[in-house]
Amino acid sequence: MRMSVFAIIAIVASLVGATLVMSPGAPLARPRIVGVAPHRAAAAPAPLLPTIGPVDTEAPYAYIVEAETGRVLLAKNADQHIPTASLSKMMTAYTVFDLLKQGKAKLTDELPVSETAWRTGGSKMFVPLGGHVSIDDLLQGMIVQSGNDACVVLAQGLAGSQPAFVDLMNEDAKKIGLNNSHFADVDGLPDPNHYMTARDMATLALHLIHDFPQYYHYFSEQEFTFNNIRQGNRNPLLYKDIGADGLKTGHTEESGYSLVASVHRGDRRVIIVLSGLPTMPSRAEEGERLAGWAFRAYKDYKLFTPGETVDDVPVWLGRRDTVPLTVAKDVVVTLSPQERQDMKVTVDYREPVPAPVAAGAQLGRVVVAAPDNVAVAAPLYAAAAVPRLGPMGRAALVAAHLIWGNLR
Repeated sequence: MRMSVFAIIAIVASLVGATLVMSPGAPLARPRIVGVAPHRAAAAPAPLLPTIGPVDTEAPYAYIVEAETGRVLLAKNADQHIPTASLSKMMTAYTVFDLLKQGKAKLTDELPVSETAWRTGGSKMFVPLGGHVSIDDLLQGMIVQSGNDACVVLAQGLAGSQPAFVDLMNEDAKKIGLNNSHFADVDGLPDPNHYMTARDMATLALHLIHDFPQYYHYFSEQEFTFNNIRQGNRNPLLYKDIGADGLKTGHTEESGYSLVASVHRGDRRVIIVLSGLPTMPSRAEEGERLAGWAFRAYKDYKLFTPGETVDDVPVWLGRRDTVPLTVAKDVVVTLSPQERQDMKVTVDYREPVPAPVAAGAQLGRVVVAAPDNVAVAAPLYAAAAVPRLGPMGRAALVAAHLIWGNLR
């Protein structure tokens, strides 16, 4: 049946008002496959569980993660509570760094050495009884020389007592998401209420790197001399030409030999956590072997960059037919060569988008997935503004749709 011109005009007039801002139907979810050029490569405790990953390790507890993308490359009993030994000094350092950042202390501040600190057992930087030591020296003594006495001086000098400083450590741990950790002392000496998980250790390492870049250099220093006593850093990877720049080792009879390492090559950084190894040589050998494996077996791939059009989404009643979608930051994924070959990239959005469209409005997401790998999603934003058509334009468009079925 053919409509009269007057009927069409009446219908259009009724739609020129507020109803015209709506699309002619419910927006539809539109997943689409997006091709990505392959040449764009950039990067009664619970029983022990088998390793999750393509390789195993002698360490009963292990966790390896890509710093940039968060891709877990290896996980072995990564969420079980384990004694931390001196690895917990990373948390002590985090709290000291935070106090420095807040302006509550300065590196040049000198803190008094109590008899308690002087008598603290285990590894030492050999602080002088009754003397004063700068926070700068104490940090080096704690991180490079793993001095338990340095930890006590820092805790007493900055918080008034060790228990007060431990409270700060536990507060900071909650803030940065260490959900399976609890601290009972400042130096990591054995205590049943003092524990972490391998996953939390990696999380802490990443926060130290990203939250306090101005202090991270302490973890890469190979030696420190205090009171005419020179001691080397116990991190064995710092002495190998593999890109290691931190972080900490630990050992007690209860915990075995442990390591949290950061290895940085080019644009990639890998965090390696190993705990419970039987010997000091095995700690060094496993750390180096797994670092090499992580960089050989996986690569980072940069798929999209800000400003680049990922896809175009149709616009309803806009002065442009479509609006380009882009990302706010680089979309980088860590994959093995086989995973990269089988990778699929899809975009999800609801179309058409009703005008007006503001530049920067979130309109969908891009999803990167590979077999046996957790999908990575990033939001998509309008790369340009699309104003709404004026009344006459909207009327003409609706008329065209009613007559010919055209829709943009």
